[in-house]
Amino acid sequence: MGRLNITTLRQEMFVMPKLATFIVVLLGMALFGCATEERPKEITSERSTDRPNIVFVITDDQGYGDLGVHGNPFVQTPNIDQLAKESVSLTDYHVAPTCSPTRAALLTGRWTNRTGVWHTIMGRSMLREDEVTIADMLQANGYHTAMIGKWHLGDNYPYRPMDRGFEHAYYHGGGGVGQTPDYWNNAYFDGSYFRNGEPEPAKGFVTDVLFKEAIQYIDSVKDSGKPFFTYISANAPHGPMHAPKEYADLYANKGLPEKPESTTHFYGMITNIDDNIAKLRSYLKKNNLDQNTIFIYTTDNGSSAGAAVYNSGMRGNKGSEYDGGHRVPFFMHWPEAGLNEGKIVDTITSYVDIVPTLLDYTNTAAPEGIKFDGVNIHALVEGDSADWPDRILVTDSQRVLDPIKWRKSAVMTDQWRLVNGEELYDITRDPGQENDIAGQHPEVVKRLREFYEQWWQELEPTFGEPTPIYLGSEQANPVYLNSHDWLGHNKIVPWKQSYIRQGVREDDGEHKGYWWVNVVEAGEYEFELRRWPEEANTPISSGMPAGQPVAGDRSYRDFKGEAFDAELAYMTIGGKRLEAKVDDSATHITFKTSLEKGKGKLAAAFVNKAREELGAYYVTVRKL
Repeated sequence: MGRLNITTLRQEMFVMPKLATFIVVLLGMALFGCATEERPKEITSERSTDRPNIVFVITDDQGYGDLGVHGNPFVQTPNIDQLAKESVSLTDYHVAPTCSPTRAALLTGRWTNRTGVWHTIMGRSMLREDEVTIADMLQANGYHTAMIGKWHLGDNYPYRPMDRGFEHAYYHGGGGVGQTPDYWNNAYFDGSYFRNGEPEPAKGFVTDVLFKEAIQYIDSVKDSGKPFFTYISANAPHGPMHAPKEYADLYANKGLPEKPESTTHFYGMITNIDDNIAKLRSYLKKNNLDQNTIFIYTTDNGSSAGAAVYNSGMRGNKGSEYDGGHRVPFFMHWPEAGLNEGKIVDTITSYVDIVPTLLDYTNTAAPEGIKFDGVNIHALVEGDSADWPDRILVTDSQRVLDPIKWRKSAVMTDQWRLVNGEELYDITRDPGQENDIAGQHPEVVKRLREFYEQWWQELEPTFGEPTPIYLGSEQANPVYLNSHDWLGHNKIVPWKQSYIRQGVREDDGEHKGYWWVNVVEAGEYEFELRRWPEEANTPISSGMPAGQPVAGDRSYRDFKGEAFDAELAYMTIGGKRLEAKVDDSATHITFKTSLEKGKGKLAAAFVNKAREELGAYYVTVRKL
């Protein structure tokens, strides 16, 4: 068999699923960590070939301490608390400190920095095309696969959920409702969401809509004779904080510290999730699906709004290199396998462990050549940890254009945390990470630093070029670009619709943002440059009134749209610069040009009489 790339692999997996596990893929990347650290032995399940269903729920910005079962005296989560009591709980489980990076590693079993996803914006939230997701692998093994909610790993081909192994996708754009890639003027109530790429209006609060969609999807496939993998990625409780009134009222006048109104809605969103968990579990039980379904509940990073109220004694919150930023809940419930008795696993584990473990439990083979950075934790989950080694794990928060060595990093073992390469904490005696004892244990610092140095050396060559958005592909024509994915050194990347309304741009008046694109086929292309998205149907130079406010935090649409008196539009691509005048009534400017095949920068902007430039926040590209 000839050398295959991952694109070929994915095509083969979809077209010939029975042959997928025999495809050899040569990635050229070695599995890290074998040289100096003993790795846990791989365990192969001896279960029957009756493959379980998987329902995987992940919430957004909910920390370890944002649950009643973990001691929070304010939040009401009786249903999730009950799930925890009926599950295996990983109590020292670590992810990335922010959204997209966690999702990238969680779905691939590979370090997030390796996958090209180390930020949430700036073109660094798109999962590289050559990565294979658990949905790819389960689909090849005959599973129905659905992704519902927050994707945040790319809004354009080949990075959309339906390009990554999900046969059904229902989602909002970008990293949250009301962000730039999302449908215009979306807020948490009565929004529009994308069904396999096409916008569709919905009634109700976002979390209720997403869980209802999940139940409807499961109902549509439950009698097919095939197992299902349903990945439910809730947008809540990500800010801005908006909860239905009856949920926010549960926390009104409760003496909450730290921005009480915002926290009231934050906790209200969590209790709303809790009620939806109850509805979902009730549906599964009513339809006799609960016994052979692996039901997982987890979150993507530390708390964004609750850490100042209760943080389980940890230091840090979302974005932090301390445990409060990346130690999160993880509950696995599977009655048929006996994983329903409230077992605690306090051995350190990681998001990169979940894919190899679920592949084992579903009797799914990964394609040869795929090297996971995590390990199968089957033994820990089922109580056999006698031979488990003293393992070292790494997490970090980059949130920059290119990764920086040691930036906001934590090198971790069961006992130790080395933070930023300098501070050392004994987590067994000092869970709040208050006492830096690096000077007392130089041998521990040396060991953990050496591990990180090798980890970084092995990953650094994979950082490579930015992840390109494809133009001219048969799978997506036209392509809808937006400023969420701009690269370049901008004052503020316009990643949310409030920035679009405010006309955010560079202080010096020169537009610097660009998209990294891949023209996959030479030919004639048409470009439509817009200040406002197509569905807004508003002239480039016009402002617009603020949108309808929402209870709780100020919503992204509740900002006046500032006018920008554009007189010129331009775009650059492939060494060409095209210009056109802007009429007062024009909602967009159209350019047509021929392009050669290949990768490069695409930039577009509007210019006013003062020669100030405002980036074209939205550009539609169509191959003619």
